[in-house]
Amino acid sequence: MIVVGLTGSIGMGKSTTARLFADEGVPVHDADATVHRLYAGEAAPVIEAAFPGVVKDGAVDRKELGTRVIGAPEALAKLEAIVHPLVRRAEAEFLARERAAGRPIVVLDVPLLFETGRAGAVDHIAVVSAGEAEQRRRVLARPGMTEETFAAMLARQTPDAEKRARAHTVIDTSRGIEAARDQVRALIATLSAGS
Repeated sequence: MIVVGLTGSIGMGKSTTARLFADEGVPVHDADATVHRLYAGEAAPVIEAAFPGVVKDGAVDRKELGTRVIGAPEALAKLEAIVHPLVRRAEAEFLARERAAGRPIVVLDVPLLFETGRAGAVDHIAVVSAGEAEQRRRVLARPGMTEETFAAMLARQTPDAEKRARAHTVIDTSRGIEAARDQVRALIATLSAGS
């Protein structure tokens, strides 16, 4: 089974690209979706104990948690020490399930693939990129996004140029969804031919 690590900086189109893989029948494990699920489940009480007042109605209030960890490296490290092992466990369960099902290719959608030292855990790295101007336009169009929050997020991420340099494949989303779909299909064909 070929494990593709799909990554890309904020606003580059990674989530959309992950859906394109799923549309082609490739199973995708979404780390962000796993975090959302954990925040509404088993991680909530542990996070509440570490950051009192961030859980509302049984789920982590991401905005409140963000105010505690963005720009606070020690707090962020504490949060990551809680969440990352849980995400890795869910990922391992996904891989075991898909391997047992005989899947030829799977995708791990991991926003911080390089930042968390996970690049060596995958067989093929696909980086989603759109260029700096397009990224800025997309991110600042999001509700509630500020220049400061965007800058803080970028500061935590490996620069796009470095990600592209370390990738096996770069999927350019600046030319629209159909062009990205063609690139995804081409990658699947290439990986399938080589397996």
